[in-house]
Amino acid sequence: MAEKQISLPAKLINGGIAGLIGVTCVFPIDLAKTRLQNQQNGQRMYTSMSDCLIKTIRSEGYFGMYRGAAVNLTLVTPEKAIKLAANDFFRHHLAKDGKKLTLLKEMLAGCGAGTCQVIVTTPMEMLKIQLQDAGRIAAQKKLLAAQAPASAAVVEETRPTATQLTRELLRSRGVAGLYKGLGATLLRDVPFSIVYFPLFANLNQLGQSGPDGKSPFYVSFLSGCVAGSAAAVAVNPCDVVKTRLQSLQRGVNEDTYSGVLDCARKILRNEGPSAFLKGAYCRALVIAPLFGIAQVVYFIGIAEYLLDALQSRRD
Repeated sequence: MAEKQISLPAKLINGGIAGLIGVTCVFPIDLAKTRLQNQQNGQRMYTSMSDCLIKTIRSEGYFGMYRGAAVNLTLVTPEKAIKLAANDFFRHHLAKDGKKLTLLKEMLAGCGAGTCQVIVTTPMEMLKIQLQDAGRIAAQKKLLAAQAPASAAVVEETRPTATQLTRELLRSRGVAGLYKGLGATLLRDVPFSIVYFPLFANLNQLGQSGPDGKSPFYVSFLSGCVAGSAAAVAVNPCDVVKTRLQSLQRGVNEDTYSGVLDCARKILRNEGPSAFLKGAYCRALVIAPLFGIAQVVYFIGIAEYLLDALQSRRD
């Protein structure tokens, strides 16, 4: 089956709409994932995702679960748009003579999509992680202050904003500061896309009524959920390393890292192999509906409908 001609503006709009809806739905789980991945042995504030969310609500209020959401909602539109549109772009150009793409070409298209998206993903994740993890660091400091002698100074919680973080990083480290952890982000996002896009395409094809048919929306949704969660768990070790490298603040007695290999070695040595699976179920719970929603919006073609309506009004 030949890949149909794509409309790039429509794909960009669809990706953006899908990203906004998905992030709004699953952001609290993503916050729990970040905090679980960042806590190290001996300084554990949370025992599970539910424990993390309950403690977050108690100490920071309901909207504490959405710390860093503004960054994601602002940048997820270009990030998801680039990812989905780039995959379609590469699939379209890799398809020749009306033949169905081979698995290798599907993986190459996914690789290209994952590589393109890190332009936006890296600074987005960098800022988001600082905002998400600030509550964990503050809670840990308060706990230590409460256990200290009465004469010890009380540590006040600071709540940095995305704008403040961006200015500080640009002032102290330049643009490179926003791209800390770029290598780890590539190690996560490129394999994720290599796994996700071919798996989704083949699962979604099972629901097609014919060679040129379109799968029902529920097939696209379920295919996105299954492919997304599978890819998320597969690359979770890389996500743990990326999260640790991009965290600028550390809790008491927590390790610092000089790079990807140093981070992986210290995690393995100090926390054991299971540490690479920290937050894996949270990440699967985030990615599954996020990409399920994305694919439904993408395949329904909301943007195509809007663009056609706009064109009709002009005519």
